[in-house]
Amino acid sequence: MQYDILEEKEQACQQVSQQVAQELESFLTPLLIVLDHLLDKRLVRTFLQCCLAIMRFRSSKQALLLSELGAYLDGIRGLSLSAPAGTKRVGNLLRSIKWTVSSIDQFLLEEADQEVKLLKAQGKRILCIWDGSVVEKPESRAAEGLCPVTSSKAKRLGRSRKGLVFNMPAKRPVMVAGLQWTGAVIAGMEKTVKVAFMSWWTTKGDYATKMRTQEEVLLRRCVRKWGDQLTHVFDRGYASGPWLQLLQALRVKFVIRWKKGHYFRDAKGAQRKLWQIGQGKRYVGHKLLFDLQTGAKLPCDIWWAPVWHPSFSYQLYVVKVRVRKKVWYLITNERITKEEQAWEIVFLYRRRWQIETSFRYEKSELALESPRIWSFENRLKLLGIVTLVYSFLLHLLNPIYRDLVQSALHLQCHRTGKRYQQTLVPLYRLRWALSRLWEKAHLTLQWLSSPPHEVLRQLLAVSG
Repeated sequence: MQYDILEEKEQACQQVSQQVAQELESFLTPLLIVLDHLLDKRLVRTFLQCCLAIMRFRSSKQALLLSELGAYLDGIRGLSLSAPAGTKRVGNLLRSIKWTVSSIDQFLLEEADQEVKLLKAQGKRILCIWDGSVVEKPESRAAEGLCPVTSSKAKRLGRSRKGLVFNMPAKRPVMVAGLQWTGAVIAGMEKTVKVAFMSWWTTKGDYATKMRTQEEVLLRRCVRKWGDQLTHVFDRGYASGPWLQLLQALRVKFVIRWKKGHYFRDAKGAQRKLWQIGQGKRYVGHKLLFDLQTGAKLPCDIWWAPVWHPSFSYQLYVVKVRVRKKVWYLITNERITKEEQAWEIVFLYRRRWQIETSFRYEKSELALESPRIWSFENRLKLLGIVTLVYSFLLHLLNPIYRDLVQSALHLQCHRTGKRYQQTLVPLYRLRWALSRLWEKAHLTLQWLSSPPHEVLRQLLAVSG
């Protein structure tokens, strides 16, 4: 009887593995059709296999090395099963001049557009959450496109630990070689997000650009796509007069966490620092907010008032928020006349944490900082493929795939703790489960043999 049970579990693993792989193929089909117009079909197969390999191999230090990816590429008829052959195929894909990372960017934009249409049909508020990060390559010297970036890892490791370690505060931030990173995600007030943009750029060499130039390009692309349907949420890095001028020119709704030392004009027309405008004012709203990370209830107090900025022609509003012994100053161009509207601005800004988790997941779980590729353009292609994998994992968290995801977690990453059972977004466990499922599964993908009939019909329609 025990052997029958083992065989039944193996069959379930094979079935779930095949279903998830077919869902990946279906998810990438629009992009694969585009690539099929540009590339040899063998490179299109390698593209799909590369996505599978990234999800299979879990290593924060080596996951995106071409030699490692090559070892995880499954062989098909006429191709060698050895790692050198797979490495060569991945290299040929990335070095091909017939395609660029813009194909991936357009695919992600269209996927985000579907989420925008869905939220709009449901009558819900649509957020576009922006932030920046860096890709650190501290040991690299000769790679193309590297520039100095502030090391968040050095800052984190240099913190004091009460009762264990005491470090003097650093006089200057530690700078290392790396790439700048700007991202934006589409989100509602609940559930998961959709990747809209992930852009990597540099301030040195032939590909040099400026931060505000790159951010303006992405913002204009976003406005051309969705107009004023979105509410844009920014952190303190965007708190400046020139950025306000751009937001006014593009006529977008926004919420920005501002720096308390910047000058605004209050209701009486006096120019004062932002923290001075709300100094001594009694908080007029009080609530207990639920912290999703710790599960604790945090007391939160708010106060709001109209303000003006020299770089913005219309009235702005400041919402002063006190939570967890910290004070936020949120600037918005949305009219606030009652307490419910002020609380809505607070909840909008709290959703900004979603993009922080996106950066962390791609860095830690998908090993975004591990590639060793000299060419800047080729490196962007590989980073784009990683973002595709992350977007697919988010796609699997759609409620319609709940049973499939639960089956995968139960078979290969089962946990009995209450904390794991009630997790709303089990991204880390999901990738772990898929990696184990695909280790021994024999997958059958239509793109690895020949394009499916539906794809052929679409290709004929496009060419005709």
